[in-house]
Amino acid sequence: MRFFNTAGPCRADLHYMLSATARLPDLDRLIDRQACFVIHGPSQSGKTTAMNSLAHELTASGAYAAVLVSMEVGAPFNHDPGVAELAILESWRAAAEWHLPARFHPPAWPNAASGGRIGAALAAWCHAIERPLVLFLDEIDALSGAALVSILHQLRSGFGQRPTAFPWALALVGMRDVRDYKVAVDGSELPQMASPFNIKTESLLLRMFTAAEVAELYCQHTAETGQEFTTAAVERAFALTQGQPWLVNALARQAVEVVVPHVGAVIDAPHIDRAMELLLQRQDTHFDSMAECLRELRVRRVVEPIMAHAAIQDSTPDDIRYAIELGLCRRTAEGKLVIANPIYGEVLPWILAATPSASLRQIFWPIIDTTAYGCWAAHLAMRSLPF
Repeated sequence: MRFFNTAGPCRADLHYMLSATARLPDLDRLIDRQACFVIHGPSQSGKTTAMNSLAHELTASGAYAAVLVSMEVGAPFNHDPGVAELAILESWRAAAEWHLPARFHPPAWPNAASGGRIGAALAAWCHAIERPLVLFLDEIDALSGAALVSILHQLRSGFGQRPTAFPWALALVGMRDVRDYKVAVDGSELPQMASPFNIKTESLLLRMFTAAEVAELYCQHTAETGQEFTTAAVERAFALTQGQPWLVNALARQAVEVVVPHVGAVIDAPHIDRAMELLLQRQDTHFDSMAECLRELRVRRVVEPIMAHAAIQDSTPDDIRYAIELGLCRRTAEGKLVIANPIYGEVLPWILAATPSASLRQIFWPIIDTTAYGCWAAHLAMRSLPF
């Protein structure tokens, strides 16, 4: 029996899931045109699932050898590009051998100098197989510093040699658009980003689920178990999550496994509210990624005034665009900038309370409300205040 997934990429045989690429139109066109493009979106919004699914579809089509590989293993070595390259290439080999038929596995990586290993490996791989190679570089924005600069330069340098000595098409996959990549722990921006990576054709932002898609996902559980989500429950789930995929799955998981574990019972809106309360109490690792985002001053300059119901004065339009693309904020139909969803509205106060540089006094006192969840979140936040 399948279940609602809240950990890692979704698999159709194990998890309730929607079409992995429906939220990313025009990918076929970009791949057919030998493009280099960026797929970005908030944490745990389905990027890896979508790219894994697309890679399998492309390989099964008979036209390409396609695989998603991770860049994250290079992150501990950001200041040593040579070591980062070796870790990344080892990870690439493991992914290729797991996901691709043997005839598409990479050859032995060629001997190359530090700062050139990625380019040399891609050339050797493309020469060794009989199909065009399509590569999805997942978690590339986990890299920073010298490692990121080196790899971006190698990709740019090899781009003109496609498809015989460079992948037919290439996608950079991560939370951030390429213009938001960082090269230093202190948050300084990559200088002259357009120069080292001006080969990008398009940047595609992975959208959230629609209300209809949330209903479709929950109906899969009903079809398999007979347990029904009422219309009010689905509407409440969408209202609380605004379609954030991890939250949509996490609420449903709490509802069907903890709040109403008997499949003969119907799940209604109050059960979704209880699931939200339990989810907040759990403080899952999903919320840790939000804490990492809030370490960035440009993000706090947007989020703090919203939480304090104050005017946004110190941020730029690019800061606002960045906070929206990270999934922390959204614009309403009227154009007002608000926190992305009510669940994040409950979580952000206690995350900000743990952020020493946040303007805590200005944030918390104006936003305490009388709802059970608001008081609970404010209590957690206030308990950790240093004054």
